[in-house]
Amino acid sequence: VGNALMTAEQMSRAADRYQLGITRDGGVIFWQIDRQGTVRDGKIMFYRPDCHRDHSRHPSWASARLVQQGLLPAGFQAQRCLFGLHLLGNEERRVKNEESRPAVCVVESEKTAVIMSEVFSGYVWMACGGLTNLNAALLQPLEGYEVILFPDTDPEGKAYQTWRGVAEAASDVMGQPVYVSDLLERSATAAQKAAKIDLADYLFDGHPEPKIACL
Repeated sequence: VGNALMTAEQMSRAADRYQLGITRDGGVIFWQIDRQGTVRDGKIMFYRPDCHRDHSRHPSWASARLVQQGLLPAGFQAQRCLFGLHLLGNEERRVKNEESRPAVCVVESEKTAVIMSEVFSGYVWMACGGLTNLNAALLQPLEGYEVILFPDTDPEGKAYQTWRGVAEAASDVMGQPVYVSDLLERSATAAQKAAKIDLADYLFDGHPEPKIACL
C-alpha cells in the first residue's frame, strides 16, 4: 500500500503498526482491532501497482470469508470498530499523563490512515472505511483524546457537512468537543473537489513529498 508515496522502510513500519495482512489472492487486510487487542474484523481491498484501488475487485470482509469456509457460524455479525483503534492501547502504555496524549485524526480511507501515520507521526491516525460509516458510537472509544475528523472533499461539501453532524452528535455523547478540519474545503481546487480527493491526495498531489509541513 502506498509504494509511490512511502519508502520501503516507512511501509514496513506502517504495516507493523497497523498489523496489516495479505490474502492468498493478493488482497490487503486492514484488521480492525479494538483497544483491548481483540480482532473485530478485517476489511480486504485490492490495489493496482500505482497504489490506487483496483475497482474491478470488490472489497470484502475477513469475517464473511470465514463464514463461507465454515470457520464462523452462519449469520455471524462482526462488531466492527475504527481501523487503528488498537493504537490507543499502545499510546496509553507510552505516555505518562493525559496532557501528553496525541490527538487522534480520523479519515475515511484505511490506506490514507496508514500513509499519514508516517507523514505526520505525532498524531494517531484511524479510519472509518467510508463517509457514512462514521457515527457517534464508533467515536465513543476515543473519549479523553482530542479528536479531529478529516472528511474527503466533494463539489457540494456534502462529506464535510455530514461529518460536522457526526461531530456534533459525538460531542454530546462524549462530553467533549470533536473537531472537523475544513482544510480541504478551504484549500482544494474545484478540480480536486470534483475528483473527491482525500487528505493524502491533497498533500501529495502526485509528488513524493507532502506540500505542507503541518496540519
